[in-house]
Amino acid sequence: MINLRSPLLFLAVLCTCLLPAQTPTEGEVTLRDFRFHSGEVLTELRVHYRTYGTPRRDASGVVRNAVLILHGTTGSGTQFLRPEFSGSLFGPGQPLDAATYFMVLPDGIGHGQSSKPSDGLHAKFPHYGYLDMVEAQRRLLSEGLGVTHLRLVMGTSMGGMHAWLWGQLHPEMMDALMPLASLPTQIAGRNRVWRRAIIDAIRQDPQWLDGEYRAQPQSLRTAAMLLYFMGSNPVLRQAEASTLAKTDATLDKYVAAYLKTGDANDVLYAVEASRDYDPGPGLERIQAPLLTVNTADDLINPPELGILEREIRRVPKGRAVLLPLGPQTRGHGSHTVAALWGSFLVDLLKQSELR
Repeated sequence: MINLRSPLLFLAVLCTCLLPAQTPTEGEVTLRDFRFHSGEVLTELRVHYRTYGTPRRDASGVVRNAVLILHGTTGSGTQFLRPEFSGSLFGPGQPLDAATYFMVLPDGIGHGQSSKPSDGLHAKFPHYGYLDMVEAQRRLLSEGLGVTHLRLVMGTSMGGMHAWLWGQLHPEMMDALMPLASLPTQIAGRNRVWRRAIIDAIRQDPQWLDGEYRAQPQSLRTAAMLLYFMGSNPVLRQAEASTLAKTDATLDKYVAAYLKTGDANDVLYAVEASRDYDPGPGLERIQAPLLTVNTADDLINPPELGILEREIRRVPKGRAVLLPLGPQTRGHGSHTVAALWGSFLVDLLKQSELR
């Protein structure tokens, strides 16, 4: 476990030039008769995706440069279009130069432009879990894009948890893994509590009407507030809202913006999906080099638990980095600030070149 405290990191962050990335190519794949682990079946599961770069095949026709990048809870692949992510990674000479790599950014089940409850099934939508989401990602790659090998699997938050699962469910399919802002253990403790608070607020809301509401129930406000609360660190929150009046105004602005696009059923399903996440029993099965990065100011994955230090020892080629609180960290949201951890990505790609 490396606890990085070098001031050079922050100098690098400040000096990083965020270059605009090329426009991604968008598409979608329809997976027929998708069977969920619950036993439910969806005749047509739509999986939306974005790509950067061009797939390159070896002499046997296998794509060798594909990189799978997975988003967080209630997010979508659009979160990686931000300058602090794609602008630091996908440009010429950058770690995931689109001239070299073929990046695939899917919208997970229930998220973005992929099939989700708000499309019409509401609370009759199949109750998906993380295992279903990973299987849909695999089928998107193999059936939709003809990709059966991955140069790298990386993900942020929920996507990081998916990366841990990818490593043990399909250990021979990737050259490297990089989970960000996640822990390789079942959702429990405070991490479970804030999720239960959202779940219970929506399910017990009289306005939810078993998912058949015509207007968004007030519990969606509670969900938005909890997501706001958990997503950053106290230093940043205090700086942007240093008085009672500023705090209320900042929170009201965030919630109002969230309510314009958020949907209670979509949020409920997305938060409940973590119920089957339990990578602990399979950590020894991970064969590829794995580098995981967390930050000390992450309220969802606090380092004082000691979980990452303990569990990373079970990963044969695993390495963990803990970034300290600093001027550029954003709590849990640090996972999208590529300048903070980009150098470790470069190291991982070099380490796994000969795999």
